[in-house]
Amino acid sequence: MSDLVAARLEMALSLAFHIVFAAFGIAMPLFMFVAEAFHLRTGEPSYVALTKRWAKGTAIFFAVGAVSGTVLSFELGLLWPGFMGGFGSVIGLPFALEGFAFFTEAIFLGIYLYGWDRVSPRLHCAAGGIVALSGLASAAFVVMANSWMNTPAGFRLDAAGKVVDVDPVAACLNPAAFHEIVHVLLSSYCACGFAVAGVNAWIVRRDPANALAKRALQIAFGIGGGAAILLPLSGHYSAQKVAVLEQEKLAALEGQFATEKGAPLRIGGFPDVAARTTRWAIEIPKGLSFLAFFDPNAEVKGLDAFAPDDQPDPRIVHPAFQLMVGLGSWLAALAAGAVLLRLWKKKDPWQVPPLLLALALSTPLGFAALEAGWVVTEAGRQPWIIKGVLRTRDAVTPVQGLPLELVLFVLVYVVLAFVVYKLGRWNLDHHHA
Repeated sequence: MSDLVAARLEMALSLAFHIVFAAFGIAMPLFMFVAEAFHLRTGEPSYVALTKRWAKGTAIFFAVGAVSGTVLSFELGLLWPGFMGGFGSVIGLPFALEGFAFFTEAIFLGIYLYGWDRVSPRLHCAAGGIVALSGLASAAFVVMANSWMNTPAGFRLDAAGKVVDVDPVAACLNPAAFHEIVHVLLSSYCACGFAVAGVNAWIVRRDPANALAKRALQIAFGIGGGAAILLPLSGHYSAQKVAVLEQEKLAALEGQFATEKGAPLRIGGFPDVAARTTRWAIEIPKGLSFLAFFDPNAEVKGLDAFAPDDQPDPRIVHPAFQLMVGLGSWLAALAAGAVLLRLWKKKDPWQVPPLLLALALSTPLGFAALEAGWVVTEAGRQPWIIKGVLRTRDAVTPVQGLPLELVLFVLVYVVLAFVVYKLGRWNLDHHHA
């Protein structure tokens, strides 16, 4: 295994691990805030028990997320000195802002966890709201930096290749920032909402009288389901931006090898790079051109429009994209079905056994879609670490022995995952009602 491959695998592993805790760090504070707000409004004791359970879960995920996030920050400098050393002045602002958001979240989470009997109920609930907003802001700043890697802005290179005319604000407000931030935040709420709702749906199936599980299902599915319904709209808007800003990524994720007008939309299939075609796909005539440009006859650039060394690998990007869209569509359909049942039959989710079963079986699907979406984002930018500016192979560290480091990091993440599992089981069993 080459050092470049080892470095990429280590970064991929770190991101795949961290994104789970980052998503919980975004969504769980909102869940606990809403639960406490319901308690203040209704006086129902079960909401207090639920809030305390979710607060402890938030603390667990925050702690492990802080560790894995710190590892990622070190990896950026150690594995990719060509990236951070050469362009840190351009992209440093969102990382600095993320640090402020992180510390704000930590401070108010401490107040929230230890302030139950020390501050008024309304101030305590407000502290939870600040935790939720800080988690959202922290994620937004990190995604802002990632979006800059896809559509770099706020600098130029002089004749010697040195970064000059740095504008950090322009870098933060790069063309991909808004749609990536919105999509990531919605994806996080969706993934966590369905994960929590699925666990509690399983509990309600076994114990229909469990009030705590019903409250948890109500809040988690309400937030996660709402996000799931909005995600297709966000995804469509993002795809239209990609069609203009990252045309080679669009070609890879759609399995579009040839430039053509009236390009079809492909559902499923697998790209055959040697034959330059996507086999076994269901094709909707002119569908891609219409969805990307609202014009069924619009030209869509294929991979053949780009130099071979500049093409993402469609064998990775296309299946990941199909998985993301397929799972997201299923979760959106579940959420829409629940809304229709509520409006038509006046039934809550726990009153419909088939819906409970579907939710329980869908517990991990939001996170599977979230991980697939990050594969699309990152693999779709390759072979660039900064699109059009710096290739991944030119940014990697010259230090040798990265495969051994990769093995050590795998062991660390296995241990961390085991610790989180044990703490999560203890939290669930300790508060089971």
